[in-house]
Parts: sequence; C-alpha cells; structure tokens
Amino acid sequence: MDDAERKVFVLDTNILLHEPLAIYSFKEHDVVIPMTVLEELDRIKDSKRDVSRDARIAIRALEDIFHDATPEQISAGIPFSDQGENQGTIAIFADYEVTETVHAFADKAGDNRILNGVLFLQAEYAPREVVLVTKDINMRLRAKGAGVYYVDDYRSDQLIDDVKLLTKGFHKFSGDFWERVGECQSESQGRSTLHTLPSELFEMPFINQYLLDEGSDFAARVHAIDGETVTLKDIGQERLMHRQAWGIHPKNVYQGMALDAMMDPAIDLVILTGPAGCGKTILAMAAALEQVIEKGMYDKILVTRNTPEIAESIGYLPGTEEEKMMPWLAAVTDTMEALHKNDVCTDGSMKYIYDKANIQFKSINFMRGRSIQNAFVLLDECQNLTASQIKTIITRCGEGTKIVCSGNLAQIDSSYLSPVTSGLTYIVERFKNFEGSANIYLNGVVRSRLAEFAEENL
Repeated sequence: MDDAERKVFVLDTNILLHEPLAIYSFKEHDVVIPMTVLEELDRIKDSKRDVSRDARIAIRALEDIFHDATPEQISAGIPFSDQGENQGTIAIFADYEVTETVHAFADKAGDNRILNGVLFLQAEYAPREVVLVTKDINMRLRAKGAGVYYVDDYRSDQLIDDVKLLTKGFHKFSGDFWERVGECQSESQGRSTLHTLPSELFEMPFINQYLLDEGSDFAARVHAIDGETVTLKDIGQERLMHRQAWGIHPKNVYQGMALDAMMDPAIDLVILTGPAGCGKTILAMAAALEQVIEKGMYDKILVTRNTPEIAESIGYLPGTEEEKMMPWLAAVTDTMEALHKNDVCTDGSMKYIYDKANIQFKSINFMRGRSIQNAFVLLDECQNLTASQIKTIITRCGEGTKIVCSGNLAQIDSSYLSPVTSGLTYIVERFKNFEGSANIYLNGVVRSRLAEFAEENL
C-alpha cells in the first residue's frame, strides 16, 4: 500500500499490557509508541502486580527492534523486519515536547500527554489517518472529546465481536429432525449407533456439538465431520434425561448434555457456561465424585479458581494454602453440603468424601510449572480469567486428566475483561473443533423459582 493508505497507530499503555506483542499486529502500517507509554511500562515492570510480567515482555520486544538504531532512526521509524518494501515501521515519539492543549484531570498527566501527542501527530501526518488504540473506554471518550478523529479498541485477539454470537455447544432443530433426512447410513459400534448424513443438513457443525429437535425424542452428538458427510452418535433425549452422577439427575435436557459430556472418558475438556443457578458447579462436582470414588477413573479432584484482584495475594489469610483458598471456594463446599444434606451425619460424610476423593483446593497463582496427572480438575469462575491464565492451567493437564471449566459471562469481576475478551469466550471458540472437548450452555435456572425470576427480570 502507498503512504496515503498507510495508517499511523498510536498505542496506549494498556494495549501492551493486554497483549505485549501487539506491535506486530500492525505490520503494514506505522506504529508510534509515546514516551509516556515507556515511562508507565517502566513503573509497572517493577511492581508486584500480575501485569508486571507483560510489561517486561513488551519492553524486551521493543529492545529487540531498537537495539542497534540511532536516536534519529528511532524517532523516524524502524521497519519491523528486512522483508518487503510495503511493510510498516515503529517509532518512539517524545510526547513530552508537545505544547500542552489537553490538560483535563490533573491526576491523569500521562493520559493528557498521550492525547496531546496524538493531536500533534494528527496535524503532522494529515491527511493520513492517525488512530489512537486503547482499551480504556473513558480514554476513547476523552480522545473524541479532545478532537482526535480516529479512536479504536484493540480487537486482534477477539474471536467474536458480540458475545451473543458465541456458540452454545448445541443446535435445536424445529419440528422432527428425521423428517428432513432422506438417505441415512446407520451402523452399530459396540453400544453406540452411528448415523452418517449429508453435511448440507447442518449449519456449520463442529465436533461434539449436540443436536436436538422439538418434534421428537431425537438427541445426538456430532461424532465426525468428513467433508461431504457428518457422522452422528445417536443418544436420544430420554437417555440424556436418565443420566445420573452421585445421585444427581438432570432437571432439563441441557443438564443432561452436560452430564453426558462430563461422564464421557473420550472428552478431556468440558466447558460449561450459563446463568447463575443453572447447575454448573453441582453437576461438575457430582460427575467428579462419581468418576473418582465410584468408578476409580481418576486419583483425585483438584478444585481451583482465581482469587479476585482485591485479594490477589492470599498470604494475609491464616492457615495452609488450602485453608486460605476456602473463602473463595465456598461455592464448592456449599455444593458438597447440598449433595449430602440427606445423610445421617452430613459433616461426617463430607469429611469421609474429602479424604476418599482426595479433594485438593489450589490457588491459580501457584499452578505454573505443575504437571497434573490422573486428576479431575474443576476450574470455577473462568469468566474472570484471561486467555493466557486459562492456557497456563490447561497446559498443566497431563495424561489421564479431565478438566471442567465453568463460568458465567454476565458476572465478570475483573476490570480488565469484557465478555468478548474473557478467557472463557476464548477457549469456547478455540476448542470448538477439537475432538477432545465439548461445550454446553446450560439454559434455564434450576436453583429456585426466586433465582429464576431474578435472572429473568433484574
């Protein structure tokens, strides 16, 4: 592209903290890093926050590009690599030299300097587009108000634009499914019946997607996709509803699909999404206890979740690591009480089960570097995790380990995440076509009529 078509992207600090190698996402255009951004990265890299690691990675990436450059070349712009003529450049802009025009918010001096720099570059590079890229919504509003023409969010790592487009893991056909089927090749494999059907009957199918209809008892799971054909494993809605684990039976067909996936040893990763009260935690815990204690398929149950930012360090709480984690994992202990509430001695039953199932409560902060073998892993509240944090945990899973990730995208507590950038959304889309994973959106609140009414009306 020629110079007039190439844009100038000015990156805010939060872009490099969100994605340290984001500079390489703009290779055909010109990237400008304000000096203020480097100063803020320098302050953050020595802090004790999680983002300090990302700040150091971003600084090293910039060092790799600028290490042999002269000050004149750095301010003019360095090509990203030696390949091609139409590639973009990256430059560092001394924004503190700009005469001040935006000076709102005295405590936001860094933001003001970045905005002043963008306005200066906008006039300097006209008529080329100068785009401020920031994940700070208020910064985008302030930039527009200050006179910046082009302001945008960083979307390179977003797999979908709207959380409503996120796959639910199942597809419901209107009417009777078999009425639309012409030719069908069926065969038996052990206790399973497989149907091979033409792919045009389905709308963008993926492996382990569940299929239902409204007109009959039909329920199936996509077993294989081979170009022109799709092979289904016939299950039937009645069989789904008769699934059980640790005395728990599904209350609706969505819970039946979730239990079917969690009880299938061929599926290593199960992702459960849905509103509060839809049964994500109790189903996962029941499936874990059934397969660890009754069937002996796994050696232990490992329960983990992230601790909110306000308590990033669990060191101030008394006791061992597991005792420190108990306040954050109260949802799991509540579930255990619910599963054994009808026992003669609930406390005695729970102590026996904790020992028998070898249930361990671990902090997500200490998962890096571990290798988890022959375990059933419950990762709760996934909506508050970034993609890299979830990757850290999933890559810990070794041979014979199954992991269940659950979360509600309507209850994100992290100030850095939105439903489309959450790690939960990321893994739903990334693992969609992986034969060892299944994703189910649990439709409907079954906790109580009060919870159902609140979910629908508040």
